[in-house]
Amino acid sequence: MTTTRQIARQRRRRRRTVLGATVALTTAGVLTFLVIALLPGHKGDGGPTAAATLVTTQPKAAGTAGTASASPTATPSASPSASGSATPKVSVTPKPAKSSRQSAPTSSRGSTTSVSAGRIRPGTSYQGVATAYEAGVGDGACLFGPSPDMMIAAMNTTDYETSRACGAYVLVRAANGKSITVRITNECPLPCAPGQIDLSQQAFAKLADLKVGRLPITWSLVSPSSIGTMSIRYKTGSSAYWCGIQVIGHRNPVARLEVSTGNGWRQLPRTSFNYFIAADGNGCGKAIRVTDIYGEQLTVGGLAVRANVVQPTRVQFAQH
Repeated sequence: MTTTRQIARQRRRRRRTVLGATVALTTAGVLTFLVIALLPGHKGDGGPTAAATLVTTQPKAAGTAGTASASPTATPSASPSASGSATPKVSVTPKPAKSSRQSAPTSSRGSTTSVSAGRIRPGTSYQGVATAYEAGVGDGACLFGPSPDMMIAAMNTTDYETSRACGAYVLVRAANGKSITVRITNECPLPCAPGQIDLSQQAFAKLADLKVGRLPITWSLVSPSSIGTMSIRYKTGSSAYWCGIQVIGHRNPVARLEVSTGNGWRQLPRTSFNYFIAADGNGCGKAIRVTDIYGEQLTVGGLAVRANVVQPTRVQFAQH
């Protein structure tokens, strides 16, 4: 019979065998883990990884090297209507100026240049409505002073465009077939809608009875033939330290006015009351260069700063 001592020895041997197997299995597992961890391409997931940076290469816009490409700019709408919508119908290309027979040491006709056409464009027909107002002596927001005739009108604020329409000649046609050419000397504020023209009562009467009140019309810019030379006026209060400059009697709408400063030409900002202002006086009393919407430039020199005096020149824009 197996004694108690023999049984104890057998238990110890079994424990050693189990312990040895456990150690062997543990060692094998550790070795296996190390081998797998050292294999190429293995990724651990023991913690968060850094986000990958996405780099997108965009094609560069064609242009001059080292300069930023210009963003497209919106051009003003050109076809106002009574509803207020405006869609350009034609594009304007500056035309060469017609030669002038007039010459003087104080004025000259320059070359053409590119200018923004503005809302009222040549060769474009606009739809709107005509109304009438008491024009008095013909003065208005354009500050031209009394008008030599009463074939004048006030342009709605939208198409007035900060006095850019001042002095423009407009052919107005009524549905009954009658027409009249008027000069813009005033502004018609709201509720005048885009496309609307407020005619002097004398001009409205050429188209219909004043009792009609509102008359559907179409109108377009014209460049009249029978017109003299243009004039320049310095605003009241002008001096060598501040001045306002106005162009009067121009055949075509004025797009830009510049003064000579000794360092080149300086463009002056335009006001809603139809004067170009040199707030610091730089250029006051110097040569003046005027550009119409067709891009023609006329230069006038030798005019003294004489406040509120109309000074005639010997030049005029070409007819179109």
